[in-house]
Amino acid sequence: MVDADQTFVIVGGGLAGAKAAETLRAEGFNGRVILIGDERDHPYERPPLSKGYLLGKDERDSVFVHEPAWYAQHDVELHLGQPVTAVDREDRTVRLGDGTVIRYDKLLLATGAEPRRLDIPGTDLAGVHQLRRLAHSERLRDELKALGRDNGHLLIAGAGWIGLEVAAAARTYGAEVTVVEYAPSPLHQVLGPELGQLFADLHTEHGVRFHFGVRLTEITGQDGIVLAARTDDGEEHPAHAVLIAIGAAPRTTLAENAGLALVDRADGGGIAVDESLRTSDPDIFAAGDVAAAHHPLLHHRIRVEHWANALNGGPAAARAMLGTHVSYDRVPYFFSDQYDLGMEYSGWAPPGSYDQVVIRGDAGKREFIAFWLKDRRVLAGMNVNVWDVTDAVQNLIRSRVQVDPDALADPSVALETLL
Repeated sequence: MVDADQTFVIVGGGLAGAKAAETLRAEGFNGRVILIGDERDHPYERPPLSKGYLLGKDERDSVFVHEPAWYAQHDVELHLGQPVTAVDREDRTVRLGDGTVIRYDKLLLATGAEPRRLDIPGTDLAGVHQLRRLAHSERLRDELKALGRDNGHLLIAGAGWIGLEVAAAARTYGAEVTVVEYAPSPLHQVLGPELGQLFADLHTEHGVRFHFGVRLTEITGQDGIVLAARTDDGEEHPAHAVLIAIGAAPRTTLAENAGLALVDRADGGGIAVDESLRTSDPDIFAAGDVAAAHHPLLHHRIRVEHWANALNGGPAAARAMLGTHVSYDRVPYFFSDQYDLGMEYSGWAPPGSYDQVVIRGDAGKREFIAFWLKDRRVLAGMNVNVWDVTDAVQNLIRSRVQVDPDALADPSVALETLL
């Protein structure tokens, strides 16, 4: 067991950081645990911000990882509303925005990601939104209520998961919705053209208007209020509010300034870590959205910006900090809810990595499982309105066995028998 007089510092007040602190205590570490977050709220989970909380179905208290009293009860020292401005690897210290210097024996960077910005005129207007933090969700929820009440129009730049989930929420509130996306279909980089059209059809049926192959070039307004948005094809689109949802960038400034190894943005960016989530400095680890980890199962370095990676990566990093052998090989997983469609996705199948998509079930009824294959081996699977199959899908991915595509497509053949 690590000495009781040691100090473990966690930078990042999100799910990964909070679960790392929880794991340190659960594993018996009795030294100091210091958790630093730049938001004033206690650590919370982000999926509700574009799902239940945005829709008004979830109470505010439900988004927090732990009750506020948990931290004092488990002797976890909190520094909230304080950004870390520098890491000194030689002295093994972190400096906070108010000048406080804290020494560490082990350091975990769980700094997450931040929304990518558009460098175009009009983004400073009232009614232009991003969605990453709890305050963003609250502000956007109030906006969507007002748009629905007044038959207002929301324009969304980006047809990724956040953009589509907000589009569904906006239509639920009764707002008019237009989505502009440069790719030829929604979720093109995740699902490819084969499945992206399914989400386009789903939203079109609910009254969402799509404009593909275009980029937002200007947001226009008067007296600080949004009135319209223009795209690079010369069209002007009505808008009373705009959501910029063009992806997120890993928050690597601290790591870069400290001289830690990073991954090129062209390769996904992030802090380079090994399979134990250790950085190029043996006393510094990284987890969650910011970590670009060598994946021992997939044999690639990947960075995953989803809830399950924070949920599982924080504890894995904590165990590695304690000296436990860790090989973080979780199959990437995420989920989404849009209207009456629920889905779960497991695996990793970026464009160009697969040679076949197999559908099991009825895609027309949106009750099916899609599989992405390479040389008849399952790389990824997405179950849509079909439940309790995640373990079977992930076992197929882990096994790397070659499967018969016809058997894989046949619902009468149990997935477990294909292993």
